Amino acid sequence: MATFTSSLPDDILQQLAAVASRLNLPKNRVIEKALRVYLEQLDKAAFARSYKKMSQDADMLNIAEEGLAEYYKDIIAQDED
Repeated sequence: MATFTSSLPDDILQQLAAVASRLNLPKNRVIEKALRVYLEQLDKAAFARSYKKMSQDADMLNIAEEGLAEYYKDIIAQDED
């Protein structure tokens, strides 16, 4: 595990100390958990943006619709078996 040193505003450090004390965790664990959640949210936001952008692309919509039509045909065929 690597060591990272950073400066934070006093109010955030106070909040961090309070949360760490309340949760009975070291401050670095609170920071690690918070950073993991934040990075996950960034990934989810990027994923959502890509879908929004793709929804404006007529070619991508056609590909998706064709794929759904084929999927529907497969489901019907399985039901008939």
